[in-house]
Amino acid sequence: MTPQTRRADEIRTGKTYLGIEFGSTRIKAVLIDAAHNVLASGSHNWENQLEHGFWTYALEDVLLGMQDAYAKLAAAVQENYGETLTRTGAIGISAMMHGYLAFNSSGTLLTPFRTWRNTTTGAASEALSKRFGFNIPQRWSIAHLYQAMLNREAHVCSISFLTTLSGYLHWRLTGERVIGVGDGSGMFPVDSVSLNYDAAMAASFQELVTEQGYGWKLTDILPRILPAGAPAGQLTADGAALLDPSGKLQAGIPLCPPEGDAGTGMVATNSVRQRTGNVSAGTSVFAMLVLEHPLSRSYPQIDLVTTPAGDPVAMVHCNNCTSDIDAWIRLFGEAASALGAQYDERTLYRTLYQKALEGEPDCGGLLAFNYLSGEPVTGLDEGRPLFLRKPSASFTLANTMRAHLTSACASLRIGMDILLAEQVELDVMMGHGGFFKAEKIGQTIMSAALGTPVTVMETAGEGGPWGMAVLAAFQQRHASGQSLDQYLSECVFGAAKSVTILATEEETAGFQSFMEQYKKCLAVERTAVQTL
Repeated sequence: MTPQTRRADEIRTGKTYLGIEFGSTRIKAVLIDAAHNVLASGSHNWENQLEHGFWTYALEDVLLGMQDAYAKLAAAVQENYGETLTRTGAIGISAMMHGYLAFNSSGTLLTPFRTWRNTTTGAASEALSKRFGFNIPQRWSIAHLYQAMLNREAHVCSISFLTTLSGYLHWRLTGERVIGVGDGSGMFPVDSVSLNYDAAMAASFQELVTEQGYGWKLTDILPRILPAGAPAGQLTADGAALLDPSGKLQAGIPLCPPEGDAGTGMVATNSVRQRTGNVSAGTSVFAMLVLEHPLSRSYPQIDLVTTPAGDPVAMVHCNNCTSDIDAWIRLFGEAASALGAQYDERTLYRTLYQKALEGEPDCGGLLAFNYLSGEPVTGLDEGRPLFLRKPSASFTLANTMRAHLTSACASLRIGMDILLAEQVELDVMMGHGGFFKAEKIGQTIMSAALGTPVTVMETAGEGGPWGMAVLAAFQQRHASGQSLDQYLSECVFGAAKSVTILATEEETAGFQSFMEQYKKCLAVERTAVQTL
């Protein structure tokens, strides 16, 4: 049997696994075989909108985007293998973590989706962090809920179900109000021993609910927590029609617990063991470090979440990473077009990213702030992208690009310094996301920023959707007693190829010089927010 024939047979007999991830700028569906190889994929581009002061996506766009990504994947299966996709072994849904999707008892959305990107919950975040003795970031679902309570928003009294984007889609496909423990840990603090919401903190929050006169109970409106591998329902007939309006996809397919993009990033980089970490760099940038021991205290810059298996993780999350880089690259592309140049987008990005490595390690005195939105790590509720230079700075294309790539890592370094002081140790730091697509360039800049080697696997380009498909495949293996850590190490990544880069001493020193100026000029960024 040829490889092509074998793959066609696996598709026909349903020995495949489907992962769909809803990222900030793209919805992507990936189908893998039993050996975790990608068979087909489909994607749909989208953008969030700032409406009435909130970053949001319309739920209609969520569903249409899912259908488009799936339809493109199914078309690729038909074209490449001559098979109609009617079933898979399991399906997994992942999405951007956090945010606020509140529904009433009839399943009606009570207020437009409020995404992780919003920085409108400062009062709630501060009050809950103090009350719990545990950092509650602004983007967490419970911060959004409490802020709505503080604002006395009329919809709060009608809440019957509160979830994240992945939890919402899983609910629409299966009818089950559940969530993976990793995604759930970004809604409300989770106890890694009981693998449930922290009971003491839930009771404390319920006191606030009662004081304000609401009739619901927090633990009733939150989705039920499930670890990786646990049964999470099956695709209903309505769910199958929603995902595939053509009617070809069959109902009854098992779904694994829905997860957040942080969890799928850990899976996609084999970073679920203690002393492993990964950095995901795209629209936002975040580092996840699996902890050996608790931190000495709570920090506003550090989230405490979990792996998809429920193990504790320290997370440094920054709202801004590549969006400002993208804007500058589009500008340079316009200039090239005006001069009559012909190019494709991939060549434009690769050329300008490569130019960054020709820049001086300290960016020649150029400085950039990539704050398209607020940045909680540096205490800013709003952002204003800035590009600064002294008259004496070396204002070249190479230094300009290096400054923007370096800026993308700067806020992350501020948070990581806290974990270094806490003596959190790593054996490996894995990288994935769009920032690392240009070979070795993003790795070099990130290594200089973190002062540690950064490894990128050949599978890193597949990212979260592939990681979600792997979690779907793990659901069948978990029944045999194999842990997620064992499954990834023994079955998925045993022969994986990777590239590791350690920045030179000069590059690391250059980043540190950049950071000295960056921290001093945060006052300029704050002034820009206040005055512009």
